[in-house]
Amino acid sequence: MSTPNLYLPLMDLSSTDRASVAQSIRQACMDHGFFYVINHGIDDDTVSSLFSESKKFFDLPLSEKMKLERSKDLRGYTPPYAETLDPSSKFKGDLKESFDIGPTNDSLNQWPSKESLPAWRVTMESYREKIMNIGFRLISLIALALHLDENFFTKIGALDSPMGFLRLLHYPGEIPESDMGKYGASAHSDFVMITILVTDGVPGLQICREKDRSPQLWEDVHHVEGALIVNIGDMMERWTNCTFRSTLHRVVAVGQERYSTAFFLDPNYEFVVECLETCCSETSPPRFPPIKCGDYLKERIRLAYSQ
Repeated sequence: MSTPNLYLPLMDLSSTDRASVAQSIRQACMDHGFFYVINHGIDDDTVSSLFSESKKFFDLPLSEKMKLERSKDLRGYTPPYAETLDPSSKFKGDLKESFDIGPTNDSLNQWPSKESLPAWRVTMESYREKIMNIGFRLISLIALALHLDENFFTKIGALDSPMGFLRLLHYPGEIPESDMGKYGASAHSDFVMITILVTDGVPGLQICREKDRSPQLWEDVHHVEGALIVNIGDMMERWTNCTFRSTLHRVVAVGQERYSTAFFLDPNYEFVVECLETCCSETSPPRFPPIKCGDYLKERIRLAYSQ
């Protein structure tokens, strides 16, 4: 079952009252695990170029896209039906197609040829740099929200050569009768520290705040013009001893083509994630042992893709 619209809190990145914004982020991360960000500095032209180039790639014939099929290092193209994000789903094969880009100048990245899409790579790398900077600003506010120094995550080395992946997503419009009931992206939570999402405004995103509730209640996340959508990932939930919530979400088919781009931000591969001091006590001891970021992600990815 679902309700009409869930109005998530808006965080103004241009606000000079950082303490107030941090407190609002804290409440949002405890209540929803999701919030909007406005006045973030990414202009409409940048977003328009991003989606224009994304559409150019997804409009290519499947045979051309498959030449850049996603590698074992998770860079490149994933066709429709190749993933089922919810392993318990009775429907196998989510409707979306995607393209993953790793850190800038990463030799493992795959790129369309300059002949076919001359502006594609520079557009993606430019957007990635901008969204990474927003990620750093958000992590600073999240540190304050956790009652830590605003530079805490920088000081402990978590943001030294961080892992940042860009995922371009395309959801189909009209779907054949044989695909009725399937999801654009089935229910899942993100593995990461935080996710920053930009969409083209087409609806479909839903969240489930109480994943153990039966039946689950799915709420529609409505579009806010010019806003980014931020959500907490499983790694941040682990880091905060479940103080902050990594929330189930999915994308339903609405009969319209939909484009979005997600940016997944994580610490560097060798960084050890362990319970933050402000998130545990004698009555609330750490629930998870320390683990290297890379080892955690590798295991989560292995489980996800072995289904």
